[in-house]
Amino acid sequence: MVNQPRGPDGRWIKYKYGAGALVATGVVVAATNGIGGSTATSPDSAASQALKGKSSSKKSAQKGRHFEAWQRLGWRRLKKQAKREIKCGPHSFGEVQRFFLRHPCVDLDRVLVTLDDGAGNTIDVSVAWVKMPKAGEASDLKRLIDKDGTGNVLLFGEAPPGSRFTGENYDSRLSKRLVVIAEAAPATGRPSETTLETAVEVAVEFPSP
Repeated sequence: MVNQPRGPDGRWIKYKYGAGALVATGVVVAATNGIGGSTATSPDSAASQALKGKSSSKKSAQKGRHFEAWQRLGWRRLKKQAKREIKCGPHSFGEVQRFFLRHPCVDLDRVLVTLDDGAGNTIDVSVAWVKMPKAGEASDLKRLIDKDGTGNVLLFGEAPPGSRFTGENYDSRLSKRLVVIAEAAPATGRPSETTLETAVEVAVEFPSP
């Protein structure tokens, strides 16, 4: 990728679908201490909760503890939808789809969750787990998906491609034959870029269903 910018934390800022690049502001509006109520806390309090809970949230996610992972950020899951496919070609686009025509996947699981961040916003997070026949094919797939403008798996909750999840808040993970892809987008309100980035950093750690 040419002249690809980095965010304040040194991570690549990724814009997969040709959408206008938004500059990460570094403003944190992430979570609230109380998850049972509906009253939003101040941005400073929400930011403090998210920063303190991010590391432990990832650890909970790695163990498959979904509710616990979001709670450690002070967030609350409002809704979850899931779907499993045995073919990836019909559920992908761009160069990624052409890759699947040459290298069919073994399994595709997709999940869409809606989260209340406790600061007056809700976030949609979509995760896809793609299992390939060989580790080398999984590595090639991740390398392709991580490139700008190459397409993607069609994430659960969007149609047509790029209409909901634009690649601005994106993360991916490789684990042997498995490629995990996570994207986030505002559902209501105006969650910050940091909030959306935190969502995908945690979501990408979840094991396959």
